[in-house]
Amino acid sequence: MTAAVLIMTFLAFTLSASAGLGGSLILVPAMAMMLGPKSGIAMASAMLALNNVGKVIAYRRDIPIGAAGLVILMTIIGSMVGASVIIQAPEHWVGGGVVAMILGTFAIERFAPREIGRSAALPLAFLAGGTSGFSGTSGPLKGIAIRSLRLRREHFVGAASAVSLAGDGAKVLVYADGSLFPPEAETTILAAIPLMIVAVPLGRRINNAVGERGYAALFWAVMAGYSVRLAAL
Repeated sequence: MTAAVLIMTFLAFTLSASAGLGGSLILVPAMAMMLGPKSGIAMASAMLALNNVGKVIAYRRDIPIGAAGLVILMTIIGSMVGASVIIQAPEHWVGGGVVAMILGTFAIERFAPREIGRSAALPLAFLAGGTSGFSGTSGPLKGIAIRSLRLRREHFVGAASAVSLAGDGAKVLVYADGSLFPPEAETTILAAIPLMIVAVPLGRRINNAVGERGYAALFWAVMAGYSVRLAAL
């Protein structure tokens, strides 16, 4: 891995650990630029699944399994459906899907209502899983689905961590079966382990202090740059 990818991986891990989600919107475009859309999405999913293991351990006491169990299940189903589609899709469609989800994330975060009824949680979770399986990121859909459960902040992060792990794990199985991983996948994942060990406790410390708002400027600056680069692929 290059120094730039290591830096993006660490930022993604830290952002994800502090806010519960959001790391894919940094790591997926970074990996797609390095490896191509399909292999990049597969690698990002594997690395984020690794990070989500650490997050689930860190937030294990704050995971509301009873409240989030069906959201986890629908995310798994949606992720497997979306991941199955990407295997057959043309490469440029996948790159376009990543850009579309980045732009969609901005639009939804800007215009979507903050309060969504509980009845929307399951269809949103399936849709989030499906878009994540195809584009590598669900944008804010997963967050909106979990937010509709009306959880306390610490439980939101715990639920988001568990949902993310379930979705990423399901995608990785499908991607592996479809041979989307590059030859250096194992080495790259191993190199990410020390980053995860540092980033997860750092992210939790940041969550306790300021949450996700402090990342907004950096987050969207990175997204704007990656959107332009991916659109040119």
